[in-house]
Amino acid sequence: MPRVVTLAHYYTQPEIQQMADKVGDSLELSLFARDADADIIVFAGVRFMAETAKILNPNAKVILPDAGSTCSLVTQTDVSALKAWRESYPDHVHVSYINSSAEHKALSDWIVTSRNVDDIIAHLYAEGKKVIFSPDRNMGAYLNFQHGYDMPLWSAVCEVHDKFNQAALDEAFAACSTAKYLIAHPESPLPVLQQADYVGSTSGMLNWIKAYDKEPDGVIFVATEDGILYNMRLARPDLTIEQAPIYAGCQCNSCPYMKMNTIAAVKRAQAGQGTEIDYLTASDMDAARLPIERMLEFSQRYYA
Repeated sequence: MPRVVTLAHYYTQPEIQQMADKVGDSLELSLFARDADADIIVFAGVRFMAETAKILNPNAKVILPDAGSTCSLVTQTDVSALKAWRESYPDHVHVSYINSSAEHKALSDWIVTSRNVDDIIAHLYAEGKKVIFSPDRNMGAYLNFQHGYDMPLWSAVCEVHDKFNQAALDEAFAACSTAKYLIAHPESPLPVLQQADYVGSTSGMLNWIKAYDKEPDGVIFVATEDGILYNMRLARPDLTIEQAPIYAGCQCNSCPYMKMNTIAAVKRAQAGQGTEIDYLTASDMDAARLPIERMLEFSQRYYA
């Protein structure tokens, strides 16, 4: 019998997470995929995550449950245009967010996740390097604002996080008669991030909730995909946790691509059926692996 390992991102449905051997954010799942002793890796997430698993564990058969589960940060990035953009900054280090295609990663010097992006870019600046950042415009704008960088930015956005807006938050806050807090993922627009009590990765926000030590008498609004609310409420059932609104009256912001990971699709993938990540050439994987491994080595050194 083949050894099957199932990975699920926090943004998948709770019932999908319950089918997984490992649930985590992009960094956690990348590390787990690299070290997995598996013949088949089922990646209940989106395509760029499954590609990353294949790049890091090329001997495993990696299966994506649904072929359509992509990411707007990938679809909004033309790789030929990205190559030309990168070449226009020959003296800069190209740092790319992990939410990018394998071809995109192959054009990068470093890959980062939302958990380690601050530390890695600070490390590069401390070494006297100049940086360009892709593909997430919102994340890059926040880094430039927060740290006074002047990084040139690629212009793509996460279609889920980009829907959060300050006007809807202001209205929700005004209607809330108790204490209120906002935690936000850095893929959100800058005005939302400027309003947040905490900005961090998916795991970072979950850990913020777990460590919350104030009186549970208010509302914690969360500006990220709604899948993580399951994990937050499971960890802290004593707290009132709501997704931040995207417009007046609506708290319903889901990633359509993550939700393509249905029970039936994951079961088929566990049986060896689905979209196999078998189209990456050895040279493409080698080129993409180098910046990913730089990131993983940095993360293991600094976050061990």
